[in-house]
Amino acid sequence: MTDDLVLRRQVCFALYAASRALTDVYRPILDGFGLTYPQYLVLLVLWEHGDDAPTVSELGAQLRLDSGTLSPLLKRLEGAGLVVRRRSARDERRVEVGLTDEGRALRERMDEVPLAVARATGLSAAELVALRDTLTRVTETIHRQKEQ
Repeated sequence: MTDDLVLRRQVCFALYAASRALTDVYRPILDGFGLTYPQYLVLLVLWEHGDDAPTVSELGAQLRLDSGTLSPLLKRLEGAGLVVRRRSARDERRVEVGLTDEGRALRERMDEVPLAVARATGLSAAELVALRDTLTRVTETIHRQKEQ
């Protein structure tokens, strides 16, 4: 009998457990800002875009979220006064998502979040970069294979 079907040897379980552990680190930090982890991810993308408001579909593609999951997140962020949704002037079928002044200002207050999370992992900066790059490569490879 092979040992391959033992929980501790499963890459999927290690990723799942690590993801849950990291989310547990983020939760109390983000609670202080009135945000959930998925809302934080949306804001990261919007901060990256700056004044260039992406469409809902572009946001979904970057976050790998469908519109059924993304729309309620955006609605809550809009209700909190952090984002605005508006029809594109170029194509009214598209909805753009932009930051409000409050949403832009929040970025500066959250500078310590990545540092706090990095400290919680116990990994060096180089180890974190290597881990991120490996996970990104795994994700991209799997998505490419699914598309073929």
